[in-house]
Amino acid sequence: MAVDDVDGTLAAMGPRLRAAREHHGATLAGVSRATGISPSTLSRIETGRRKPTLEVLLQLSKEYGVSLDELAGTAPAPAAKPRATAPLSFGDDKAVLPLTRYLGGLHAHKHVLPALKAPPKRPRQVSHDGYEWLCVLYGRLWLALGDQDLILIPGDVAEFDTLTPHGVANSSPGGPVEYLIMFGPQGERQRPRTPPGSGDRRAAE
Repeated sequence: MAVDDVDGTLAAMGPRLRAAREHHGATLAGVSRATGISPSTLSRIETGRRKPTLEVLLQLSKEYGVSLDELAGTAPAPAAKPRATAPLSFGDDKAVLPLTRYLGGLHAHKHVLPALKAPPKRPRQVSHDGYEWLCVLYGRLWLALGDQDLILIPGDVAEFDTLTPHGVANSSPGGPVEYLIMFGPQGERQRPRTPPGSGDRRAAE
């Protein structure tokens, strides 16, 4: 492989590493604690400002549960076969059900926050590259977005740039909360494609 090809492969690993981390449901701080790699180094690698070493790639490959071939974009396409999708569990009892199974591009997840036993505290906020769209299916979701505090109910939709500090929590101890998330790790936004005039059709009937 030529030097230019190697450089190109390493540069392309940044977005794949970021997508793998987001798919894994991990933050930069969490990966840093697990691997000993500083959050700033991880961020620079993900944004292409720093090339990862083999040692770092091996650590992250193991942490995210992906192969080096997948990170390099050289893995053969897996044979299609039906399989059950098991939800991922987190320390705060949140369950995340991945709805997409690929690296890069838009990812969809279903999140379930358990019922609370005590009044909630304001959600802890994080910020990172990307763009997020969420829709509440059940319960009442507390979205802390920058300085704003929003209570979303079933059918409510929110979308925002994830560089804005944000966090979510169950807003009351009355029951669980279920919501869908679509996330673009490179900042892709959802693009509504409503046919022209479709909103006027019902009024005309």
